[in-house]
Amino acid sequence: MKNFWNERYSSIEFAYGEEPNEYFKEQLSKLEPGRILLPGDGEGRNGICAAKQGWDVEAFDISSEGKKKADQLAEKYNLNINYQVGGLEDLEYEANSFDAIALIFTHFDTEVRAQYRKKFIELLKPGGVIITELFSTKHLEYNTKNPKVGGPKKLELLASMKQIRAEYPGIEIVELYQIEAIFNEGTFHVGKGDVVRFLGRKPL
Repeated sequence: MKNFWNERYSSIEFAYGEEPNEYFKEQLSKLEPGRILLPGDGEGRNGICAAKQGWDVEAFDISSEGKKKADQLAEKYNLNINYQVGGLEDLEYEANSFDAIALIFTHFDTEVRAQYRKKFIELLKPGGVIITELFSTKHLEYNTKNPKVGGPKKLELLASMKQIRAEYPGIEIVELYQIEAIFNEGTFHVGKGDVVRFLGRKPL
């Protein structure tokens, strides 16, 4: 997968555009800035959005090409984000150290998904929030009709509300729903898709 993402992010254009994900932007605007973690932040569009709003941003991705683009975007806006290259298992973050964690189209392999989500709960401060948008299991139908909308082509990598409930035990569900959405994010998220949106809070 590392080679796949390095190839995707190696072009001059930003694969998913420079603007942040709309659901992420909307939820972030409701919060007081603090320290945020963005796993799988790709070319940095969401991390830069958070930095613009005054957040202390930690981000990571397995793609070194993604980091290059994120650094480029940070320089453009004269902002700083701490972007590391690696997987969650390669990096060290302190427990209870983040006010927010944003998981935007982070379709982790099934072997590590539940383990990662457990770790994210540990990293979140009491009262902290998890912001998530993922393509749903229904999205496969949309991808088949219109490959330009993007998303995983394997059913097991897609999300369901049942899966979210099961893999975030003890997290208060502020909102959790599935919805059809229209995307215009760069080259690879264009058209109608189906997503699961989740906002969760770690109890105090």
